[in-house]
Amino acid sequence: MKLDASRRAFLQRAGALSLAGSAAPFVLNLAAMGEAAAANASDYKALVCVFLYGGNDYANTLVPYDSTQYGDYVAQRPGLAYAQSALTPTLLTPSVALPGGAQYALAPELAKLLPIFNAGKMAVMLNVGTLVQPTTKAQYHAASVPLPPKLLSHNDQQSYWQASSPEGAASGWGGRIGDLLESGNGTATLTCMNLAGNAVFLAGRAAVQYSITPGGPIALNARDSLQGSSAAGALLQNLIRGGGTHEFESALGAIGGRALDLYAQVAAALGQAPATSTPFPAAADPQSSLGAQLKEVARLISVSSQLGAKRQVFFVSTSRFDTHDGLATLHPTLLTNLADALRAFYDTTVELGVASQVTTFTGSDFGRALTANNDGTDHGWGSMHFVLGGAVNGARYYGTNPTLANGGPDDIGQGRLIPTMAVDQYAATLASWFGVSASELATVLPNIGNYAGSALGQNLGFV
Repeated sequence: MKLDASRRAFLQRAGALSLAGSAAPFVLNLAAMGEAAAANASDYKALVCVFLYGGNDYANTLVPYDSTQYGDYVAQRPGLAYAQSALTPTLLTPSVALPGGAQYALAPELAKLLPIFNAGKMAVMLNVGTLVQPTTKAQYHAASVPLPPKLLSHNDQQSYWQASSPEGAASGWGGRIGDLLESGNGTATLTCMNLAGNAVFLAGRAAVQYSITPGGPIALNARDSLQGSSAAGALLQNLIRGGGTHEFESALGAIGGRALDLYAQVAAALGQAPATSTPFPAAADPQSSLGAQLKEVARLISVSSQLGAKRQVFFVSTSRFDTHDGLATLHPTLLTNLADALRAFYDTTVELGVASQVTTFTGSDFGRALTANNDGTDHGWGSMHFVLGGAVNGARYYGTNPTLANGGPDDIGQGRLIPTMAVDQYAATLASWFGVSASELATVLPNIGNYAGSALGQNLGFV
């Protein structure tokens, strides 16, 4: 029987649900929806989104170094600013200098990323943020252009960054990329892989995200036995796989069966993952599992051929970037974790021989204010981000260098930057490299047409 739209929607949502909990006798992942046709792409590519929840402080990540910008930086956040001498070892020397003699250094805790930048495999994105269309300060104050809803709000800006829609969005741009390319994978469900639980970024209109932990796929406890009984284990599996005469019951049983089969498929493939020698350091902050998440992403990429995958989008994340206070003590630890994880992951892709096939990029709710608020900083808008991988046209800045000042031409107050690079442009460049055609970009990014005539254009050329 042909399913109508509401039934298809029900089944798609049902496929994204899971029953989980450390005290539960089993964990059943129902994210294994349909399987697609045999892969038809001739190569492999992966996009890896590293999301920094809470709103990363841009000014203590990519730090102004030239005398003019550094003076303004120190004046706006006394007690929180890095000493200029501490920045000298991480001063960036791009292949194309910024206008006006502007210079930046990485925060000292990001020193491990400097060799990747110098090797031309990491690029810096200047002043990225959520927009509906290019927006000037005058237009912002006149309310003459549409703006992302509820600016400076965590939930809404996380959603708008990941989905181009406010909180409650049904799909994200990573998942919509998956919609277009999952048919090239042997198992469609392994297109969108989430190592951090759940995120709208990886939800597609048809594609569903497959959740996997840093320790591997989510298993049915005692899969071959239950409470020591193989007969009970077999009965439980029959119940999961079994359906009924009603089409919803039948579909749920089929989903349950595919979930069990998919677990076995992923676990078996990971059992063949090659050993690598690149260490992933223990997190400086024990609350962060970013390194462990990226280590598992590397293992999954290493067995992509066994999984029949040609295009995969991964999501990993870390949190605690909402630094209203304790910026000088907490933020360096967060950046150390980030640098350790990104460097180990990049080095592992080099060791595996897939560096040019894997592009990793950072995202966050928003940037923060330049001005200090006691020992922290408040919510902002535009921010600085990094892209790294063997295919990246690195050792360069991309975008427009903002004027860092309270009340300057590029901010809405307190050094909150008005983005000059939209997340849409950032995403469109990544999607184009990944294989999304120009005619399909609007399917992934509904507002991308608003940037066709902008100064930066739709494709920024960083990869």
